[in-house]
Amino acid sequence: MWRQWGRTALLSRPDPADHDVVYAIQDARFIAPDVKRFRVDAPRVARYWKPGQFVIVRATDDGERIPLTVVEADPGAGTIDLIVQGVGKTTRTLNALTSGEWIHDVAGPLGSPSEIDDFGTTIVVGGGVGTAIVYPTARALARAANRVIAIVGARTADLLILVEELEAVADSVIVTTDDGTAGRSGFVTDALAEVISVEHVDRVIAIGPLQMMAAISQLTRPEAIPTIVSLNPIMVDGTGMCGGCRVSVGGETKFACVDGPEFDAHGVDFDLLRMRNATYCDFERRRLEELGST
Repeated sequence: MWRQWGRTALLSRPDPADHDVVYAIQDARFIAPDVKRFRVDAPRVARYWKPGQFVIVRATDDGERIPLTVVEADPGAGTIDLIVQGVGKTTRTLNALTSGEWIHDVAGPLGSPSEIDDFGTTIVVGGGVGTAIVYPTARALARAANRVIAIVGARTADLLILVEELEAVADSVIVTTDDGTAGRSGFVTDALAEVISVEHVDRVIAIGPLQMMAAISQLTRPEAIPTIVSLNPIMVDGTGMCGGCRVSVGGETKFACVDGPEFDAHGVDFDLLRMRNATYCDFERRRLEELGST
């Protein structure tokens, strides 16, 4: 049986009454073009989640498993907030869901939490939806008495997310857009280079597109600034059993889902990671075309 949400066709899901846990969607709203924020009932995840950890989600009972960042959790209410960018078939399927519906599976929290300590002056850099991962870490770092400088970038003003939330927790926030429609015109790397040139920086945490994280790694390496990146390679089960999320760090094979997702940026083989992440590009393109034809 097929059920329609707008122009998107999905397989109908089993009755929620058949499940011990129902991941009901309490709220769902777009915060940028093709970027949606969900508030979902997930009391077990909310109870144990820490910044830096993620969940594996399935929209339907036969759907693809995808990793999603938890932006924040409310243990009292038993809810977690997720941010989803509609890029491929599965993420666009998720973004077709709305309040009152439900997600089939939410497994987690998975991965190792961010290392939170009083490092000193810490710069967090978020590119695009990578800001969704940066925000909870920035908040935790601020609570640990760090001086937090946040740099947030996007292609254009409409794609900036969580700027106000970061302004509430960071000591300062620098906004950049590629086209200059908000904040400074240019890239996050330009802003980071400027700050490094005039400030003593004890730690950098960069999360966003691979190209951005690789560039930041090269920028901070000569200055010997400890730099952490959060990697999102191809994942399947999120437990390390499938081996799909292999990454090379310092010449050693690691599994992003259990050893990470955060790693020392200066040890990551970004070239190999780009190659691995491109493995299923043609398959994903065909699946997206199928979605558009339904």
